[in-house]
Amino acid sequence: MASGDQRAEVADIDGSGVRAVIVRTRWNAEIVDRLTAGAQRGLTDLGVTSIEVVDVAGAFELPFAAATIARSGRVDAIVVVGAVIRGETTHYELVAGECGRGILDVQLATGVPIGMGVLTVENEAQAIARSMPDPGEHNVGEEAAQAAVEQALLVRRFA
Repeated sequence: MASGDQRAEVADIDGSGVRAVIVRTRWNAEIVDRLTAGAQRGLTDLGVTSIEVVDVAGAFELPFAAATIARSGRVDAIVVVGAVIRGETTHYELVAGECGRGILDVQLATGVPIGMGVLTVENEAQAIARSMPDPGEHNVGEEAAQAAVEQALLVRRFA
């Protein structure tokens, strides 16, 4: 996961009162379940108690779902989790690139921060290594949740 110095900084973040939604994909369910658990852990460790989980088909659908949720005015932070694993076709490049760009566009257009917990990896072993289940291990979902809360607090500070 994070280095010791970064963990100390994260421990100082108070996310109580932050309303968060985790948007997760159904593709690569075993990996996404691990990322979701990490995201939930990351949010609750920072004191977030208002957490909703929404499922979408795949990574390509994440930006639209995030935009819909962000425009609702009911959330302070969104965490997206998914796993795009390279296959035998160029589909990987299309999905990974458009997902990432779409998530960035939603943040900039709505002002609602989105923690990017979508893995773009070469193989399942890399996905497993980035979605470890135990606290203190590398889990991109957990890291994305922490980033989303930190950004939500930044928005509050400068609103």
